[in-house]
Amino acid sequence: MNEQHKKNNRTILIIFAISLIPFVLAWYMAANLNWSGKGTNNGELITPPVTTERAEFIGFDDFSRSNMKEVNGHWVLLNVISQKQCSDLCQQAIHKTKQLRLMMNKELTRIRRLVVILSDMDKEAAKLLWKDDLRLLRASAAPSLLQKLKTIRKADVPEGMLFLMDPFGNLMMQYEPGFDPYKVKTDLKKLLRISQIG
Repeated sequence: MNEQHKKNNRTILIIFAISLIPFVLAWYMAANLNWSGKGTNNGELITPPVTTERAEFIGFDDFSRSNMKEVNGHWVLLNVISQKQCSDLCQQAIHKTKQLRLMMNKELTRIRRLVVILSDMDKEAAKLLWKDDLRLLRASAAPSLLQKLKTIRKADVPEGMLFLMDPFGNLMMQYEPGFDPYKVKTDLKKLLRISQIG
């Protein structure tokens, strides 16, 4: 009888431990949010998202000034030109977003492309960059936008960076220079699938 009593006690303790483990694990993960890892996205989430204002994007040329309203209510692939000239890495990043938008097939109407120029760039030299890219929007950054981008990066924004902006104007994901457009496409497809906006 004594042996059976010990066996019952052991069974009760095992059941109690098994039921307690999920609660301890959930508590630990809530207390240590970084422990859960990167997730399934390829880009780096900007947490919390950084809200931008439409007025922070100043049309760089006549076409962009006339069409800057296009960024409202759309997902935006936002390239950055941080130097006075767009380096090869910068030009490749702009070309990748052009190809990326085309790869989105029927979803491409939900996406816009925008290049944000952070420094004084010669307008004539700039025209050569996008002479064959007629749908690309170009904007100079207001000082407040420049500060927001530097806050996200915790430093100056490097050439070839890509930011993803949601239809509400929130910068919510970033990709390092030399990003893989197929990985960006994977993230964007997931976002568009679950999003009812844009």
